[in-house]
Amino acid sequence: MRTRFIAALLVVVAMVAAACTTESTSDTAGSPSTTESSEAAGTDGQAQVSGFEVKEVAVGDRALLLAIADSPTLRAQGLMGVTDLGELDGMLFYWRHEASGGFWMKDTLIPLDIVWFDVDGNFVGRASMLPCSADPCETYSPGLDIDYRLAVEANPGDLDWISEDTVVVYSD
Repeated sequence: MRTRFIAALLVVVAMVAAACTTESTSDTAGSPSTTESSEAAGTDGQAQVSGFEVKEVAVGDRALLLAIADSPTLRAQGLMGVTDLGELDGMLFYWRHEASGGFWMKDTLIPLDIVWFDVDGNFVGRASMLPCSADPCETYSPGLDIDYRLAVEANPGDLDWISEDTVVVYSD
């Protein structure tokens, strides 16, 4: 009788352990971390930008969920190789100093809209950018001799609501 009790107890423990494992796996798949690989997470936007911090950023009267590109390495990587932004609203490019020049779409797989903002977070320009796989790629900028501090990239049309009065509030 004691052997049957122990066997039954082991079966119950095994079933509980299996249920906990399944539940844990489901939770992880439902809300992947930013360190999860893109192969493991399919088309989840956060997984495709692993290595980037993801934050809510105030853009005008909205809070956008953006991957943050705030170092030379992260800004150079940008959204190259990303096929789907998933739950992300886009990517914020941030410089701790005034920046100028343009963006290009080398090895970027999806079309993107971009909006630039100055040191005070004020709108300074926008563009719609197309993927490019071969040199030379077109360069997109807010205009000649216009400095900026921030840029937001998103799916085409997702930033159409941004106007010249829109202000970004971000600090690192």
